Amino acid sequence: MADQPVTLRTRKFIRNPLLGRKQMVVDILHPNRANISKDELRGKLAELYKASQDQVNVFGLRTHYGGGKTTGFALLYDSAEALKTFEPHYRQVRIGAATKIEKASRQQRKQRKNRSKTVRGTAKAKGVKKEKK
Repeated sequence: MADQPVTLRTRKFIRNPLLGRKQMVVDILHPNRANISKDELRGKLAELYKASQDQVNVFGLRTHYGGGKTTGFALLYDSAEALKTFEPHYRQVRIGAATKIEKASRQQRKQRKNRSKTVRGTAKAKGVKKEKK
């Protein structure tokens, strides 16, 4: 299915020199095809605008009802360093430019916080529960 033709159209193109990027709305026409992967789309945009694929980020893709057309948003950074500086961490993780920070779930962090309220002094750092009388 990946050999089916795909047409890219960009609109609302803006050059943003403060953030070191070009930003645009991307319309993707993909008849006879379910959708296009973000990675493939990044490659096609990089080729179109003569940039490397690690400087391009695509997000917010929405396929129109009935299929065949998808609209989304694309950012083409001037350099990979600009992408690292200005792009949110979660979007860097999606494209593989950063690694995800593993931490306990929100509920577990709240429970740990509330358990530590009952303990005094240095025991708080250890997370030991206070003895009941």
